[in-house]
Amino acid sequence: MTLFQYQPPLTPYLDIIYQDDDIVVVNKPSGLLSVPGKAAEHRDCLEYRVKLVLPTARIVHRLDMATSGVMVLALHAEAQRQLNRQFQLRQTQKHYIARVRGRVAADQGTVCLPLICDWPNRPRQMVCYQHGKASVTHYNVLERSDNVSRLLLTPVTGRSHQLRVHMQMIGHAILGDKFYADAATYHAADRLQLHAQTLSLTHPASGIIKTFSINCSF
Repeated sequence: MTLFQYQPPLTPYLDIIYQDDDIVVVNKPSGLLSVPGKAAEHRDCLEYRVKLVLPTARIVHRLDMATSGVMVLALHAEAQRQLNRQFQLRQTQKHYIARVRGRVAADQGTVCLPLICDWPNRPRQMVCYQHGKASVTHYNVLERSDNVSRLLLTPVTGRSHQLRVHMQMIGHAILGDKFYADAATYHAADRLQLHAQTLSLTHPASGIIKTFSINCSF
């Protein structure tokens, strides 16, 4: 078995797109952990980098290491409490861009497949109708080429690896996905082709709905 080699990107080291007294919104690059791993060499992560300049920053949600895009962190306990509640109650809205293998036939659709950790093969997840947690993803086709479709993905739930498993289960694995794609689909891109493009939330202090967007690089 090949050992995991963690080589997080260093440029840009930290890309802050919005900051006020309550929250900070950052552009997480593909290849950077959201939070530290257990090993000392996995300490470098988005949370660590933000805390170097904003020591009170607190994690609210996560993106997979291979996924890029919008992440919000709270800057004090009350902001964290309010944002945690919004994510738990599904009051936030998230949109992702993905490039997947094959021509997705329907212009739009919904995937409803319950997910659970594939414990012997963690961090992989799997569909399990008996014990899995309800997981829902809407998709819209933005573009089709010969053997690739570009999708807008809107997760209703926020399960680990949800978008990756749901796309693989409908026969359209995400390009560059080392966990769920076949070898040809994995090697079709130099990174996971999944990007958190937009995040809408209610600001914990003002109560105003704010939307943060970061253009996709692929």
